[in-house]
Amino acid sequence: MTTREPECVALKRRGAEYVGQLLAGKLKQEELEFWSKRTESLRSRQKPKTSKSEQAIV
Repeated sequence: MTTREPECVALKRRGAEYVGQLLAGKLKQEELEFWSKRTESLRSRQKPKTSKSEQAIV
């Protein structure tokens, strides 16, 4: 009987392989630009959709 890899581990592994392919052959500066863009994209998606009155308070 073989032990199956948990789905969460398989998803993480596939994601890491995909990112590895995207970054393959890039220079250090290009990698930094890639991660900066990805971070900014993530932050914009995580921003709460607030009303204008709530934004004025902040």
